[in-house]
Amino acid sequence: MKNKPNRLDEPKRHHIFDGIEEYDNKLPNWWLATFYGTIVFAIGYWAVYYQHYKGPSPEQRADAAIKVIRDARTVAGAGPDDAALWEMSHTPAVVAAGVKSFATLCASCHAENMTGRIGPNLIDRTWIHGGRPTDLKRTISQGVALKGMPTWGPILGETKINELVALILSKHERNEPEMQAGFQPVATAVHP
Repeated sequence: MKNKPNRLDEPKRHHIFDGIEEYDNKLPNWWLATFYGTIVFAIGYWAVYYQHYKGPSPEQRADAAIKVIRDARTVAGAGPDDAALWEMSHTPAVVAAGVKSFATLCASCHAENMTGRIGPNLIDRTWIHGGRPTDLKRTISQGVALKGMPTWGPILGETKINELVALILSKHERNEPEMQAGFQPVATAVHP
């Protein structure tokens, strides 16, 4: 039977502090592998992201994130301001959200391509209830009871209505005279 090695015979460090001696043991291999692995990872990370990276810089990513937040604030907070609604119509994310809402809520009356069925055409230059962005927003929010359009304001909320207005405006040019004029309803015959 082999004798167990005596722990007191193991090599010790050359210094003593307050009468305490330290053993001079080697670090475990798993610990060394982890340590050297982190060094290799750090060098690789530095090479990829600071020397050869071709994507956007952290500053550019931060600027893009700030732009998304500003766009979201613009959508949520756009009051009766034509300029803000026109600006939203040039924001792809806002228009894409408007497309989704339009497909589920409006396409049944205004057709998928916005040319009109029961409801009027939204891409021509004729506006029954005013063609300014704020007129469009008011029409969507308050509805047109005589024509069968529901009051969408309480149902959709400010953000969704702004997205729908942005979608409609994205199909028009800002310099169209009808989009600049105030509310001038087209004369329509009312049937009893």
